[in-house]
Amino acid sequence: MTKIIHTENAPAAIGPYVQAVDLGNMVITSGQIPVNPKTGEVPSDIKQQARQSLENLKAIIEQAGLTVGHIVKTTVFVKDLNDFATVNAEYEAFFRENAHPSFPARSCVEVARLPKDVGIEIEAIAVRS
Repeated sequence: MTKIIHTENAPAAIGPYVQAVDLGNMVITSGQIPVNPKTGEVPSDIKQQARQSLENLKAIIEQAGLTVGHIVKTTVFVKDLNDFATVNAEYEAFFRENAHPSFPARSCVEVARLPKDVGIEIEAIAVRS
């Protein structure tokens, strides 16, 4: 049975999709852009944007009753691959801070444009062990 995941601690969907679906043993999130769910604001620099996108993912995963440690795969979409080093450093810090036992598998791709013209979007798959 599929369960829809929704939390006020992450931005509401801005189209015909949900924040995440819970398939029982797996939670799949929609891509999270760096919108602060409380203010609706987007940070100006890519480091803060990466952190906000990751915090949005964390809120959704936690709403599903899981932790960051359950994330097994992420996909990172960036508008400018020249930002990779900055994004990578923030990504590493986030997973280390959240006691992830190891880093999840990841893909990172440059895209031409993202919703609201943000610099990054991140999606995740988490698995119940």
